[in-house]
Amino acid sequence: MVENSSLLAEQRRALILDEVRRRGGVRVNELTRRLNVSDMTVRRDLDALARQGMLEKVHGGAVPVLDASTHEPGFEAKSTLELSAKEEIAEAAAGLVAPGSAVALSGGTTTFALAHQLVRIDGLTVVTNSVRVADVFEHAARTGGAATQPATVVLTGGVRTPSDALVGPIADRAIRSLHFDLLFLGCHGISLEAGLSTPNLAEAETNRNFVAAARRVVAVADHTKWGTVGLSTFASLAEVDTLVTDSGLPPEIRSAVAEQVREVVVAG
Repeated sequence: MVENSSLLAEQRRALILDEVRRRGGVRVNELTRRLNVSDMTVRRDLDALARQGMLEKVHGGAVPVLDASTHEPGFEAKSTLELSAKEEIAEAAAGLVAPGSAVALSGGTTTFALAHQLVRIDGLTVVTNSVRVADVFEHAARTGGAATQPATVVLTGGVRTPSDALVGPIADRAIRSLHFDLLFLGCHGISLEAGLSTPNLAEAETNRNFVAAARRVVAVADHTKWGTVGLSTFASLAEVDTLVTDSGLPPEIRSAVAEQVREVVVAG
């Protein structure tokens, strides 16, 4: 069989996940026809997604993870998904930031990608509960990759989650005492009804405090997050000023989101 080489592995896996979530399960032979790839390629993709906790393999195919609302993949597992979309979203989101701003970044792999863009902007004050995000700024300052006026970084305390975010009473108390020009929020899932959600109850409460302290709330989420609902909602779409997403989000969903969110930015 001549394989379809136009799709990258991450694109194939995003399509597979979409099929699994939309239909409640898929068979290997259906995916080989739909993606025009070999049986072996599909099985490798399913193995990779199963290792990351994104789906469950069954005989002849795959089904959704039964506890998707409470399962929280680790940072490394999530960081391999939708890399190009996250980079595009990060570039578009960085365009919203003016030099000298006070900016907050929640935990997540998309905000981690955004941090790599923000290191080039002068005079920022960055507040984050993400160990990974703080490391990006520290590394840039140490290696000379930072802006002329490097960012001042405030890392909240707290208890570390599987996604390397610091949450809990210490983080919440620190955030409540601050004010931000811009907040960039990652999320586990996003939907019209549930808004932005996460499987981690403590992280949800920390994110609520972020939202309350921000003048402008910007959600950064690629299209694969759409329709996923975590255990706890931390922001409704009406609380989001701007959603930055990628072109994989269908036009009809963008229109529905635009009725609740003040601005939708489609990266790429």
